[in-house]
Amino acid sequence: MINNYIKPDQSIWTGRIDSEEDYDALRWHQWIKFIDLNDESTETFTGILGFALLGFKSDKGIEQNLGRVGAYNGPAAIRKELANKPCSFSPDLKLFDAGDITSEYVSLIEAQESLAQAVDKILSLNLFPILLGGGHEISYGHYKGIFDHFQNKNEDVDIGIVNFDAHFDNRPYEEGMGTSGTMFRQIYDLNKQFNKDYYYFVLGIQKSANTRSLFNYSDETKTKYVLAKEITNGDVFSIFGELDKFVHKIDHLYITIDSDVFSSSVAPGVSAPQPLGLDPEKVIILLKYLLGHDKAISIDIAEVSPRFDMDNSTSTLAAILIFAIITKLGEWLEYR
Repeated sequence: MINNYIKPDQSIWTGRIDSEEDYDALRWHQWIKFIDLNDESTETFTGILGFALLGFKSDKGIEQNLGRVGAYNGPAAIRKELANKPCSFSPDLKLFDAGDITSEYVSLIEAQESLAQAVDKILSLNLFPILLGGGHEISYGHYKGIFDHFQNKNEDVDIGIVNFDAHFDNRPYEEGMGTSGTMFRQIYDLNKQFNKDYYYFVLGIQKSANTRSLFNYSDETKTKYVLAKEITNGDVFSIFGELDKFVHKIDHLYITIDSDVFSSSVAPGVSAPQPLGLDPEKVIILLKYLLGHDKAISIDIAEVSPRFDMDNSTSTLAAILIFAIITKLGEWLEYR
């Protein structure tokens, strides 16, 4: 039984209906199905490709990091924007809403453990998890779920992380007291505990948002990173070589996107807005390149905060990114 779990809210999935019979005219709210992760009768997915959306209703990590809270309602806002997206993929691709994990009545570490169990369950159902945040503290529970999944199967694999983020999020923490700024140090410690290598690559780092100490720790842990200004001012394709080297070292890839990596002109609804953040089109190019390696196993989008959003632009951007991800991962179905 997964604690702190909320079954999917089907009422969110409404929108325009152009046809109820022509698949090419359908939208996500007409295509999505619902699963209860605590229902023991839920069967393993036997189709060709299926995705499960899972929300993490939490901004406790942001609060403990002294940030601007409001991301608790991020998952619902993203779902509302996804509802009207067109089914621009093969009908062999299936979509599921798997509900939410909430941190409302428990400590952050308890919520993260519940999230880990939910991610493990989704992977065990043979579905590809796409998680909706919620604060970036989502990453520790998300990664631990992937990690535990392979530990439970006694499979020795190397899991790499690519993080689109203005911050390293590798600050020191007290045991059991992580925040939205400590997850990747926690993940490093988790790997160290099991004598495993640590693979972490950050795209979009802002010098103005990280202390020298955090840069030093990144160097000590062999973290790879590219500064935001190098992506903004340079040729995004020049980064492909470094990504190739990184991905070739690992067995599975976990991708996480912190919405504060983007310019606040397109993503104002975040805890820590970045006026000089990245252009979404460049991020999508990098995302699709990474997905082309066929090693991605799970993805999340974090720090969507409706409280600070303008015209739903940040939740809309998150939905467009998810649309791009799913369309890219499913494009091979069109050529079967």
